[in-house]
Amino acid sequence: MKSDRLLAILLLLQTRGRVPARELADRLEVSVRTVYRDVESLSAAGVPVYAERGRHGGIALLPGYRTDVTGLTADEARALFVLATRSTLADLGLDGALGSALRKVMAALPAPHRPAAEATSRRILVDPVRWLGGPAPAPAVDVGELQSAVFADRRLRLRYRHGGQEHTRTYTVDPYGLVAKAGVWYLVADRRARPQLFRADRMAAVTVTADAVRRRAGVELADAWEVLRRDVEQRPADVRVTATVRRSRLDLFLRFLGSAVAAPPTGGDPATVELRFADPRAARTLLAFGPDVEVRSPEEVRADLAEAAAATAELYGRPRAGTPGTVPDPAS
Repeated sequence: MKSDRLLAILLLLQTRGRVPARELADRLEVSVRTVYRDVESLSAAGVPVYAERGRHGGIALLPGYRTDVTGLTADEARALFVLATRSTLADLGLDGALGSALRKVMAALPAPHRPAAEATSRRILVDPVRWLGGPAPAPAVDVGELQSAVFADRRLRLRYRHGGQEHTRTYTVDPYGLVAKAGVWYLVADRRARPQLFRADRMAAVTVTADAVRRRAGVELADAWEVLRRDVEQRPADVRVTATVRRSRLDLFLRFLGSAVAAPPTGGDPATVELRFADPRAARTLLAFGPDVEVRSPEEVRADLAEAAAATAELYGRPRAGTPGTVPDPAS
């Protein structure tokens, strides 16, 4: 609606200052001509807005002009009060600020919207952590300090430990920002002009250098994160596995191994499931379901699972030395 568009332009100009007409048009998904017509409408309504043409031109408000109109609809007000768990904000040291900000937003809301917004905050909670995922690893560095380092717009020097390694390595990176994924904090940064993920719980130290950050032109945090997320989720999984799963365990199976499922389950009881793994040994996660899951093919995966199961049975089948009922070795 035009009224919503006019308010959006007003708030953008109030927040950003001078904004090119093309950028406003792209954000609002209208033509540049429509933007100029909206500017004329704002001016006719008494808003001190003006347009400057030319290479460095744009649309702006007169200095010092501000409006206290929030313009929030009922649904927009409710959306602000649908909160995820506060642990993410607590990591950033912003949990107290959140409560204060929401109280101010509540006070600024039109009176008819306040009951719905308050009810939303009390009746809806978003918890981003998966079931049985366990507690997220504690960051090795203070996330609040890491946030300050990112906001400094300087290159960062990291002492970082990769998974499965004991020793740290030192990297100089150009940060885009922080991402919280299922309770785990990641730093998204360029290293040698290529995007890379660094887990906060593997950082031994973070140092802000004197060098200005060198981000790639036109690349924002969301862009870099999308590339990295896609790389992780679309890693080649060349081993295709066909397995049968008891129907009584199928829901739990899909909850834990849904990312490996290549097609919806078929058949009765047991159900047939097609899976993809990066290598045969990765399929050993299926052993957690015991006899409720049977791999039917390929044979190399069946053989590897049989070997792993036999080694486990042998480990737990022999008595532990020194436990009651065991016979001590005469040679000891």
